[in-house]
Amino acid sequence: MTDTSEAQPAEDCLVAGAESAPLVCSSRRRAVRVSAYDVMTGILVAALVVIAFRTFRDYAISNDEGVQHHYGELIVAYYMSGLRDLSVFHFDNLYLYGGLFDVIAVALSHLLPIDPYDLRHILCALIGIGGIGFAAATARLISGSRAGLFAAIALACCGAWYGTMFNHTKDVPFAVGMVGATFFLIRIARSLPLPRAIDVAGFGVLTGAALGMRVLGLLLLIYAGFAIVLYAPRPWLGHARARCSFVGASLLRLLPAMLLAYLIMVMAWPWAALAPLNPIRGLFAFSQFHYEIKTLLGGRLYTMANVPRLYIPIYILIRMPLIMLLGSALGMLSTLFSEPEDANDRTTRRKDILLLSMTVIFPVACQVICDGPAFTGLRHFTFVIPALAILAGIGLDAAMTALATRHRMLASGAFAGVIACFLWNAHTLVMLHPDEYLFYNPLVGGLQGASRRYDMDYWFDSMPEAIGLLEDYLRRTELNDPTKSQRIYSVAVCGERLSFEHSVRLPQLRFDFMPRWDQSQFFIAPTQVNCDRDLKGKVIGVVKRLGVPIAYVKDLRAPSQPAATASRTEQRNHQQRGSTKG
Repeated sequence: MTDTSEAQPAEDCLVAGAESAPLVCSSRRRAVRVSAYDVMTGILVAALVVIAFRTFRDYAISNDEGVQHHYGELIVAYYMSGLRDLSVFHFDNLYLYGGLFDVIAVALSHLLPIDPYDLRHILCALIGIGGIGFAAATARLISGSRAGLFAAIALACCGAWYGTMFNHTKDVPFAVGMVGATFFLIRIARSLPLPRAIDVAGFGVLTGAALGMRVLGLLLLIYAGFAIVLYAPRPWLGHARARCSFVGASLLRLLPAMLLAYLIMVMAWPWAALAPLNPIRGLFAFSQFHYEIKTLLGGRLYTMANVPRLYIPIYILIRMPLIMLLGSALGMLSTLFSEPEDANDRTTRRKDILLLSMTVIFPVACQVICDGPAFTGLRHFTFVIPALAILAGIGLDAAMTALATRHRMLASGAFAGVIACFLWNAHTLVMLHPDEYLFYNPLVGGLQGASRRYDMDYWFDSMPEAIGLLEDYLRRTELNDPTKSQRIYSVAVCGERLSFEHSVRLPQLRFDFMPRWDQSQFFIAPTQVNCDRDLKGKVIGVVKRLGVPIAYVKDLRAPSQPAATASRTEQRNHQQRGSTKG
């Protein structure tokens, strides 16, 4: 199966070889045709929207959401008070983040009759699906509609993306801002030094959106500078005047995007507006975070400050589906063996892939070289996942094309094999629902091999199901027993109070969230960093995925059972809250 609907650049702007020659721009336009692959991509995106609306209530409130939502309220209060209410600058370390998503969620919560956390989840999911659309559009721009379809499927079937798409309301929107800005940056780079205004505006808006959530959006400015150098016409050396003209004209054309990005950033991030260098200060502050937050790697427990340098690359290797890793590698290598008929197309495509590869390699390399803090697996590097999916789409498409030149049936068989791999990944996610982010690939033996060796349910997404097991147990054993009149039970939870309170369903029962675990009657905990082993008791419920226990419910009322000390309890609670710091 071959793809003939490639969308190539509308303009190629070249600098004449002579030093004194003016900038010359030659236009080439091709009709953009909608192919069957485009239709399938559209159907996939539409299906994901339907699934999101039907399942968004299945996901627990994550540890960060309570403080993030309050931070959004403080930003709104800051502006509503005429910049006089300064509480936003004294709320833990949240002032170091932009609050764009939170402000939007707070504003919508006043307009829509829906629980604010349900609203956050459906909003985050729709943004995540938008990220899948951007991934498809970027792959299509570079290699055609079949590559776009592969990229969309790869990202949708990636547990580290789909499983975080509903309640990682800081990481996923930021990642979508990054991939969306990258899409427009590639379009800009292809037509430098005279990019279209709509592309400049798109890059500015999405760069501002990324910066309005995390200071790491500054990476986009580095990518833009790299793009100017990369897409500069050759010969490059020995033509100082042409070189300066190209760079100067390109920077001038990108200036409106930078101004637009800055405006959006400071509106969503009040602290950034207090001093021009505050975003840089925030970046350095994040690089020095050292809290006693625990994380697992290969069965060994680390604090976030002393994780191995290869912590992030290892988690990328074991969390991404194998077909996506293979496709990404092929995508990076495809410039070596793919040969479009047009030499200009070939050169442009190679530059596109090199720029896209940089958006993965550069931040990961910085993490490795600087030995920065890290925890909860791949969460803080969620923003590199869409670029990996795009590279996978490009690589798999290039492989199909290469095989088709040798034997059509061979290419059709390979296409069927790729789809079968994606279907297997999708089936695994269905079996993991709503804990899709627990997906591990066969390099570590899947979820079974990763259990208690790598980070698992770090935000206790299985809490609603665990509380449901506790409620079922009490309904069976005590609600129908007239001799047991107690209807208030104390529960120790290795998780956040907000998520716990939103997960209780039975009105006949009342649960008290106990800060001191040694005073509790019941205990619910995920297997993450072995929290379930902190208290011993009768196991009355187990939450499993793919046959692997991921959370336990215990009855602690037997007098012979030892209990955790208060200091141990406080340490666990601090560790759970610690995810807010990163």
